[in-house]
Amino acid sequence: MTTTPTVSLPAPIFAKVTPRPFLLRGLANPPSPDLPPARTNGRGPRETRPISVNASSLSHAHGSALVRVGDTTVLCGVRGELLPVESIPQFRPLDKNAALTEKEGGGGNNDVIGRGELKDYDLLVPNIELATGSAPQFLPGVPPTALAQTLSTRVYSLLHSTGLVEAGDLRVWYKPGGGHKTGEDVDMGEGEGGGEGEGEEDRVVAYWVLYIDLQFASFDGNPFDVAWAAVVAALRDTRLPVARWDPDRETVVCSRTESRKLNVRGLPVACSAAVFVKKESSEKGARTKQGDYWLLLDPDRLEETLCREVITMVVDSSDGETRIKSIEKHGGTIIGRELIRGYAGVAAKRSIEVKKAVEAMES
Repeated sequence: MTTTPTVSLPAPIFAKVTPRPFLLRGLANPPSPDLPPARTNGRGPRETRPISVNASSLSHAHGSALVRVGDTTVLCGVRGELLPVESIPQFRPLDKNAALTEKEGGGGNNDVIGRGELKDYDLLVPNIELATGSAPQFLPGVPPTALAQTLSTRVYSLLHSTGLVEAGDLRVWYKPGGGHKTGEDVDMGEGEGGGEGEGEEDRVVAYWVLYIDLQFASFDGNPFDVAWAAVVAALRDTRLPVARWDPDRETVVCSRTESRKLNVRGLPVACSAAVFVKKESSEKGARTKQGDYWLLLDPDRLEETLCREVITMVVDSSDGETRIKSIEKHGGTIIGRELIRGYAGVAAKRSIEVKKAVEAMES
């Protein structure tokens, strides 16, 4: 009597050979009825990887942060460069009364003016690089990948839509007769003493341009959430030198000893989840019933290759009240209004976790 030989392979090998059936088995058929559904990486469907944040990682940047979520690690550096208004095409002089109202929290049209400056003058410049060796698909000597360009565009859009950076922090004012200061430090009252230039109007002479560079040291899925967390942490760490207009040299000079912290509005956090479907239907427009799919929070690289639908919600819970800043959905037809309403609570919980990590960095 002959017996058929059996082959026993470790679970990690099965996961690589047949990733989809392996993930489906853990979610639909747990090893024991007492155990909850588990993903290939051992996490539950709505379990995220721990996050760690370290500030001031770069010596020659005005602000920086290193963020790690599982095996995805991003280094972000922020460096400011001065842009004279003479170098800005179609520059529109700023009305000092509008700036005063904005400084006092006038909001409304003045906030629109500030955001217009940021966008029209390109004062926020993000750039993302997926380093060679961070993942197998990123090869040396090739142009920027579509993923890197897409991530840069999404970060750029969110920087402007959330109003994370205030335009007032990036303005360099010249106040004739005294008080040549930057950003919120500018005194918008009537002249301090007399002196040369008395009677002239206060004016903006330059802006700070913030170059926000991100590099993935390791890549294991969910790149946007980690990149955005690194951007927020680095901006909160940023200190710009105090800049003043020197009328004798007719140029802006920066202090080597004085600096001021960049004001960052709130702490918006991105929370992404991928939809894993039990059985992909070949029928166009076919609907998937509840229970035949799972929302995989904070997906890793393997899970992203198995899922076609992703939702990203950006929420801000920094003041104790959860505010939705942005919602993005890519691919698929499963996620609808009801699912989005329920997902808001999941995103709010994740924002609190990230908030604690960022605050621990600052303490």
